[in-house]
Amino acid sequence: MPAARPNPAPPPSRRPGWRGFASLALVVVVAAAVAEGARAWVHHQRAEALRAVARPGDIRMLSSTTCIFCTQARGWLNRHALPFQECFVDLDAACAEEYDRLGRPGTPTVLVRGQAQRGFDAERITRTLAGTAPSPAP
Repeated sequence: MPAARPNPAPPPSRRPGWRGFASLALVVVVAAAVAEGARAWVHHQRAEALRAVARPGDIRMLSSTTCIFCTQARGWLNRHALPFQECFVDLDAACAEEYDRLGRPGTPTVLVRGQAQRGFDAERITRTLAGTAPSPAP
């Protein structure tokens, strides 16, 4: 009988080293960059659609100086060079009176050609200005 061959040694264990982690980090960074690019593209498209229908005087925002959502909406409108007016309910008596007359719906309240919309939504504003928004319930 032939002599028994010794079993070969098992292959060394392959633990993910720095290359594995570097590859994973690269995938994460690329995915984040793609997601950010897509988000920027969507915002640009929304701004272009709104810019196509918005005229000076169409958009008026009732804001509060302490409202973070007002700050975000103002920043978005300014960043995309969209025409709008803004008043602050906590600084301007006439603005506060108008806000009270609307039932104090929260800030920001966006008046689109006089129609009140609670919160800032560029798509909803665009639909309203384009005449494609559903009519508000009576």
